[in-house]
Amino acid sequence: MPPLDLEVLLGVGTGLALAAAAGFRVFVPLLVVSFAARTGWLPLSTGFEWMGSTPALVVFATATLLEIVAYYLPFFDNLLDTIATPAAVLAGIIASASVLTDVPPWLRYSVAIIGAGGTAGIVQGSTVLLRLKSTAFTGGTGNVFLASLELLGSLVMSVASLLLPLLALFLVAAFLLFAMWRLSRFRHRRVHALDSRA
Repeated sequence: MPPLDLEVLLGVGTGLALAAAAGFRVFVPLLVVSFAARTGWLPLSTGFEWMGSTPALVVFATATLLEIVAYYLPFFDNLLDTIATPAAVLAGIIASASVLTDVPPWLRYSVAIIGAGGTAGIVQGSTVLLRLKSTAFTGGTGNVFLASLELLGSLVMSVASLLLPLLALFLVAAFLLFAMWRLSRFRHRRVHALDSRA
């Protein structure tokens, strides 16, 4: 096993940041990885070279466009979340594994499945809860603003993961801590409300 040097740490940072981006929008990070690989700027892990092909780039670009449009349709966005949640986890795993080069397969897939899959799931879960609240309080009209923020977050995180992976990793860690804190407060309020009814 190679030592966990700076290059490996940068790869992990890139992978986790791409997974967080997948939690905001499933196909944006896959499109960014595909474009970066197609232009020769980003080397891909063994077995993921297909992501840099022209057909993959076209498929990811088309899927990204459809996903962006779908999230601007009121109430359809909530329905889309049921599909996007498992898809975001899978996209996070794929994006992360594709950029973890020069590491043994067991380490690549451990980081991708546990770290990246978990990161994408937490980010996606927090956006689902936020969209449900927005739908309840604004009748779905606030969801357009939320969709724009999610798209921006996914774009910024995807690009930052390739250009500034350590900064992107810091942003991911900060977001995950905030999301877990909000979730614990939500659970506490729910338990307190149930206790008060009893």
